[in-house]
Amino acid sequence: MRVALAQINTIVGDVAGNRDRVLVEMQEAQKLGADLVLFPELCLTGYPPRDMLGIHGFVKANLHALREIAARTDRMGVIVGFVDRNASGEGKDLFNAAALLAEGGVQAIVHKTLLPTYDVFDEDRYFEKSRETRVIPFRSRRLGISICEDAWNAEDFWPRPLYRTDPIRSLVEGGADLLLNISASPYELNKPRFRYAMLLDHVRKHRVPLVYVNLVGGNDDLIFDGNSLAIGRRGNLSAQARSFEEDRVLVDTEGDTDLEYAEAEPMPSLFSALVLGTRDYARKCGFKSAVLGLSGGIDSAVTACIAAEAFGAQNVLGVSMPSVYSMQASEDDARTLALRLGIRFEVIPIQPLFQEYVRILAPAFVDKVPDTTEENIQARIRGNILMALSNKFGHLVLSTGNKSELGVGYCTLYGDMAGGLAVISDVPKTVVYQLAAYVNRDREIIPANTIRRAPTAELRPGQTDQDTLPDYEVLDGILRLRVEHQMSVDEIVAQGYDRETVADVARMIHASEYKRRQAAPGLKVSPRAFGTGRRMPIASRLNY
Repeated sequence: MRVALAQINTIVGDVAGNRDRVLVEMQEAQKLGADLVLFPELCLTGYPPRDMLGIHGFVKANLHALREIAARTDRMGVIVGFVDRNASGEGKDLFNAAALLAEGGVQAIVHKTLLPTYDVFDEDRYFEKSRETRVIPFRSRRLGISICEDAWNAEDFWPRPLYRTDPIRSLVEGGADLLLNISASPYELNKPRFRYAMLLDHVRKHRVPLVYVNLVGGNDDLIFDGNSLAIGRRGNLSAQARSFEEDRVLVDTEGDTDLEYAEAEPMPSLFSALVLGTRDYARKCGFKSAVLGLSGGIDSAVTACIAAEAFGAQNVLGVSMPSVYSMQASEDDARTLALRLGIRFEVIPIQPLFQEYVRILAPAFVDKVPDTTEENIQARIRGNILMALSNKFGHLVLSTGNKSELGVGYCTLYGDMAGGLAVISDVPKTVVYQLAAYVNRDREIIPANTIRRAPTAELRPGQTDQDTLPDYEVLDGILRLRVEHQMSVDEIVAQGYDRETVADVARMIHASEYKRRQAAPGLKVSPRAFGTGRRMPIASRLNY
């Protein structure tokens, strides 16, 4: 059977626009001579629709769009992800569903069995799970249609499966001779290869070909990498779609094609993911340009490089906002970077404003020595300037803080945290340096001095980050174990870290929860980000 993988980029809530994307891809698949075309999970509503599902008329609109698409079908089959109603009178009102459309109508509907409720997923909040697996006859084949998570519970693949059932095994036992999975699987660094290994395990175990189509694009904090693929019954990779862009691939499920799995190295992959997430966040929210503070430091430099790629250099404004504590070299490096990227550049000194703040507050601060209060005032002046430029010109403000700083609260609420999107907030400082090396792989774009010098916020004389924080290699190691692996202090110490340092970092992480709750949305690229998947209490006490 000739199956087309329609790897499309949908917009959450735009049912009419998503319908039109499906119709266009159907025509293209028909030109290719496809017998069947697959679209991603919930492609009519966009993924994840979350509480939008409760808005009156939304589910009805997606059902109407499904009927409109079905009416446009002929002999070619179309599998579309949508939201179905639960007419049983029991359980939740909705199903996460897939429909097989052909011959001008809806031929069959299947519902998702496994509903992920961990990290960024909250499907059990909205959907009823299917109590059965159905094999659907189509042409001369028996289709085993599954939806995303349904393929993520092979009992012998996972040390501890999350669910009590394996829908893929059930489909094969029910007679399926072609497995089809429509998915919206978010990107994490190194996840695409793992996902491929998991799908390959199904094929090798059951000796049934599998076709997998994944969503591509950015929706809020989530990035979907695409990487749709098909695996023949021998375990041969017979097709693979591109990463981080829309693609259309035709595969003969019984063909002998045997491809090498294509995967970018970690830093090219991460950079592409961040560009896609930034571009789609802006595009889907209606922004055409961006503004960010260019301090001359590594974080703002890498963010500027991502922004130039996402928006086009002519649509990015970098702003240097020097104070009396800023080195001339910082402004020079920022200007050099802007020139090399081709982005616009302005200098707006903050010293006069800072002096006025100090003068006005002097009566209230009598007998008080300068401390972090004055440092934070400088950061908030800078945030205010960026927001003013955003208001006046319609730019999206990009905050430039990294995961290490956000993790321990080394950032100023309403200051450098101000913005509409936190581009690298899930990228540890040590990885920011790796991204900088990738940016400079062919020629120097980020000035060598920016990479070489000790990181500093330049909010007091001679300041460096390590005045306050452990070395970033140490800090990032502790953060990874504490945040991503959720280890206790004792467990982290057992990994070879100093107890006092670990305890200090754990305390800072916990104490900064209120800051992160007010941060701009950040792009998720790790297994556990400081975003929608983290649900830590703020008012609490954690002693281990």
